[in-house]
Amino acid sequence: MHEILQPEGWAKPLGYANGVAASGKTIFVGGQIGWNASCEFETDDFVAQVRQTLENVVAVLRSGGGEPHHITSMTWYFTDKKEYTQNLRGIGKAYRDVIGRHFPAMAAMQVVALVEDRAKIEIQATAVIPE
Repeated sequence: MHEILQPEGWAKPLGYANGVAASGKTIFVGGQIGWNASCEFETDDFVAQVRQTLENVVAVLRSGGGEPHHITSMTWYFTDKKEYTQNLRGIGKAYRDVIGRHFPAMAAMQVVALVEDRAKIEIQATAVIPE
């Protein structure tokens, strides 16, 4: 079971939680990027890479018996803050399509580069499957 942690008097965050408490089997998902299962990029479109990256996170979770609603924390790394902020609507749709309306604790940051040159986004996640 997960418990969303929201300090009293704080404004409710949109699209993420300030904190999550959970107990059970923990799955740590290494950084996933927007390529397919064959490690090939099908597009350079930012939103399409976000969608593929989220699908990759979910695939790893499912291989360990988890589902998107078990995610407790995500860290997003992107190479262009402007591209990220200009695509929030498309990112939100891709997120809801793949993850649903489950919003874990999150951090997001621009980085200088990712290891794979064509990668525009990398997401690392932690999930807890209740016992």
